[in-house]
Amino acid sequence: MNKPVKKVVIVGGGTAGWLTAGILAAEHNGAEKAGLDITLIESKNIKPIGVGEGTWPTMRDTLTTIGISEFQFIQCCDASFKQGSQFIDWVNGSENDNFYHPFIAPHGFGQSNMVRYWQNNHTNLPFAHAVSNQPHLCEKGLAPKQIQTPEFAAVANYGYHLNAGKFATLLQQHCVQYLGVNHVIEDVNHIIEDKHGSIDHITTQAGTVLSADLFIDCSGIAAILLGQHYKIPLKNQKHILFNDSALAVQVPYQKNDSAIASHTKSTAHDAGWLWDIGLPNRRGVGCVYASDYMSDDEAYIELKAYIGKSHTPEQVDKLDIRKLSFTPGYREKFWHKNCVAIGMSSGFIEPLEASALALVELSAKMIAKELPANTAIMPITAERFNQRFQYRWERIIEFLKLHYLLSKRTSPYWQANREQSSIPERLSNLLTLWQYQEPSYNDFTEIEEIFPAASYQYILYGMGFKTENRQIQRRFDNDTLSEKFFNENQQLITQYLAGLPTNRALIDSIIQRRLNNKVS
Repeated sequence: MNKPVKKVVIVGGGTAGWLTAGILAAEHNGAEKAGLDITLIESKNIKPIGVGEGTWPTMRDTLTTIGISEFQFIQCCDASFKQGSQFIDWVNGSENDNFYHPFIAPHGFGQSNMVRYWQNNHTNLPFAHAVSNQPHLCEKGLAPKQIQTPEFAAVANYGYHLNAGKFATLLQQHCVQYLGVNHVIEDVNHIIEDKHGSIDHITTQAGTVLSADLFIDCSGIAAILLGQHYKIPLKNQKHILFNDSALAVQVPYQKNDSAIASHTKSTAHDAGWLWDIGLPNRRGVGCVYASDYMSDDEAYIELKAYIGKSHTPEQVDKLDIRKLSFTPGYREKFWHKNCVAIGMSSGFIEPLEASALALVELSAKMIAKELPANTAIMPITAERFNQRFQYRWERIIEFLKLHYLLSKRTSPYWQANREQSSIPERLSNLLTLWQYQEPSYNDFTEIEEIFPAASYQYILYGMGFKTENRQIQRRFDNDTLSEKFFNENQQLITQYLAGLPTNRALIDSIIQRRLNNKVS
């Protein structure tokens, strides 16, 4: 039977559910009578995990699309500006072992061979410092724009750090009040199929019946629609990425005016790494580790020692540390029949490089753009979606693996990460290729690549990888042009360091401006 797709039910709230609801409602006029009918059902008994506290720059476009102002977002979600990631002790743990993956591509990227120029002339500078101004801004704790710059605009590309729980609350209020999303707070009881095996409706413990043409599973690790009902298995990726556990904690600042980091700090340890992000009112800190190589007790010791660098033992002992366990992997299919999974119900890979919320955005946007007009073409849409996100998950796994296999750390965990059997074939082939030519657009052909060639350059050359000079010089190997870009970048560094406020100064100004507007 063929019928129009007019009703959508989203099972599960949290950031994934409400972001999906907002993106769909904004694209398909959810607040209008002729628009898409969207209902989100969530349980009051299940609280979101709330660890995904980092976004990519794509979130700025998402907020604009949904209709949430940046000022409101920053104030309501304890948000701060994120300009990239810093990796500490990932290569060998020596005193100066750190490098950056900024959100700005190398100055001159794609126009001249900046890798060759840097390797031949400026290896006294870390790669990212030589070709991008953003690491310099991060080291000074500077914001990506001036106080008078309009919302979402900037001189330096940026995403956000945020309180995930508060973000979900803001999205919920906005979607219900302005975008026409129906909100049901009940527990799903039964999932009823039609004669073709698609979901016809779900019922709740309170007796509510919710029918729809498309069901979106945002129920987290439980995956009650795609995983529990349809039994779509998880493709375990622990043989590539070993981490399966994390400890998370909220750490107060020692002073109210403490500097807010403009980047995520990722510090390696013997069996994983620690994250450290700065919000206006606290830090979010966590220890990611592989249970095959580190016990929970050892991870607690590692995390407490890290926090102890800025807090007393008494302060550390008072902190509420949460343990999280996960299976690194993704579903064999993300869209089956009339059910599609978004967020942790579709899979989860460790939080390195903060891809979780970006995948939610990309998934919801593809559904919004390609929402099938009727059920007859839904299988075609589902196949396209599955192909696209199979590709994206594979690219994420390869990019994260790159961080581990280039390390020279010597503990058993890091040695195992370098074993050939744990390296995806495509990534292994690219590493061979990159010994003789730098990563370029030709290596990643999707229009919306998860991690573009510029990102690979930052990780490769930040971790000491070498690409040999060609015997025959190409027009692209233009040292004169590369030197021009290098000098321009140095000028931008001087200009931005002199003219940009600190991260905290900009955030305080935004919050104060919003408070003043409310009073007036």
